[in-house]
Amino acid sequence: MPDSASVSEDVKTIKYNLESAFDFYRRFIYNEELQVILAKHNFHSAGSVPSKIWEVFAAILTGDEGKGGYGSDLTNHEVKSAKNGASFEYQYHLKAGKVKLEEDMTVNHIFISYSPDYKDVVVRLVEGSKLKEKFEEWRPGLIKNYDGPKPKQRYRKNISYGFVKANGVLILKTQDGDLVEAV
Repeated sequence: MPDSASVSEDVKTIKYNLESAFDFYRRFIYNEELQVILAKHNFHSAGSVPSKIWEVFAAILTGDEGKGGYGSDLTNHEVKSAKNGASFEYQYHLKAGKVKLEEDMTVNHIFISYSPDYKDVVVRLVEGSKLKEKFEEWRPGLIKNYDGPKPKQRYRKNISYGFVKANGVLILKTQDGDLVEAV
C-alpha cells in the first residue's frame, strides 16, 4: 500500500459500502450456482461478468452514481477490471477521446483484479492526480491518432498491474468467495 502520507485526506476519509458491495459480488459476480451451470455445459466462467456489472459493483462500493454518456463510468470514478496480474485497458474514442482523457486526470480510478473463476477479487483505488503524468504522456499519441485525413476510431493504452499494485489503496479483497480484507 502506498505511504499514507501520499494518499489525500479525501481518500483516507471515504466510507465504503463494503457489506452492500460484497452482497452484490456474491449475487451477481461470484454466483456459485452460475459457476456450476457454466462448468456443467463446458463453458469457462472468465469473461462472464460484463463491464457494466463491475461498474455497478464500484458504484455500490463507493456510493457514487453511474454517469452515462461519454467520460468516466461514474460521476467521480473510472472503473477498470482485468484478470489478476493483467494490465488495465483505457480506450479513447474519436468523438470524445480528448475530453475523456482530461476527465481521467481528475476522477479517481477503481481497479478490479479478479481470478478466472471470480473467487478472488482485489479492488484498489488510485487517485486521478497520481495518474495525471501518465495521461499527459498519452496526450500526443491520442491527438496524432485523431488528426489527419484518416483518423482512427479508438486510441488504446494500458496501465500496468504493477503500477496499480504499487500506487493503489486496497479497498476490498475476497478469497475463495469470502471477504477477507477491507478498509
